[in-house]
Amino acid sequence: MKHWILLILFLIFMMPVRAEELPEVSAKSAIVLEYTGGTVVYAKNAEERLPMASTTKIMTALVALEKGVLSDTVTVGANAAGVEGSSMYLRQGEKLTLEELLYGLMLTSGNDAAVAISEHIAGSEAAFAEMMTARAVELGCTNTRFKNANGLPDEEHYTTALELARITGKALENETFRKIVSSQSVRIGNRTLSNHNKLLSLYEGAIGVKTGFTKAAGRTLVSAAERGGITLIAVTLNAPDDWDDHAKMLDYGFSCMEKRCVTEKGGYAGTLRVEGGTEDSVELCFGETFSLSVLKTAETEVKINLPSGVQAPVSAGTVLGTGEIFANNVKMGEVPLLASAAVEEQYIPTFRDYLQLVFSRWVTMYIK
Repeated sequence: MKHWILLILFLIFMMPVRAEELPEVSAKSAIVLEYTGGTVVYAKNAEERLPMASTTKIMTALVALEKGVLSDTVTVGANAAGVEGSSMYLRQGEKLTLEELLYGLMLTSGNDAAVAISEHIAGSEAAFAEMMTARAVELGCTNTRFKNANGLPDEEHYTTALELARITGKALENETFRKIVSSQSVRIGNRTLSNHNKLLSLYEGAIGVKTGFTKAAGRTLVSAAERGGITLIAVTLNAPDDWDDHAKMLDYGFSCMEKRCVTEKGGYAGTLRVEGGTEDSVELCFGETFSLSVLKTAETEVKINLPSGVQAPVSAGTVLGTGEIFANNVKMGEVPLLASAAVEEQYIPTFRDYLQLVFSRWVTMYIK
């Protein structure tokens, strides 16, 4: 019996570990993107042009944060007060700050807030939409075009899951944007605004970002979540079961990723030849700790860039080269390489030094 138990345990440990299966999602187009390095963890028709409904407002908020001042007073015009669709119920002539309107834009998906913001920043919604498209192009998103600030249907208003994820990544660099989209609710005057994004309460580590829906676009959703120092962005376009899609996609993404320390500050980084020093070489160390969020299957390496040698003297902490960090042959950054210790210049006596030495000895011997 004992032998049978040992055999079964042996077979269990020898069985190959099944790789995490790709999630099946309802979305027509979807992607999971790692935030810091842009690694694509999962994709389905991710470069297909599709309408994005109110996830448009991610770019609306980004441009407003870059071009406006949060404390600005915005007077609500007739166009904003009368716009169709989801609303924070603004009244014509009402005055709010730009920051208050951004909460209405991102939490309750206020189309009225989008128009008010766009007219304040650019004078008209059409002009603001042109700014949004230009900003997308600056971010390398050439398959994205905006015709309005709210996401209402227009044949010339579209993006891709990949590019919407990249736009979201840029927006998440802004701390005010992060604060707004991660808020469950907020009180603005006599209004209580509640966030439409259910993932904030349904998914562990969720930090935003934006929901959307029109008949033309279907259900659209952009989410972001953080776990173990890793941040993932998920996008679905035309997804009937988007909440479930995102939970499965994010779970899959986190199962595929890891936080990897590539260099440690003060860690050994090699040696460099020293000319004219009291030592022939100096030991080098990494000047910074460099960690990456990478796929567990990724290959990481440090390419050392150094001169052929250095002339003494060398001070401890002097930058003598760089270490380039690569993941799967893609450069992710670099760290300085520092001298771990000082190397003094070697003293080489001159002919005059020899004469002075001989004279001093002669004086010592014969003059007393």
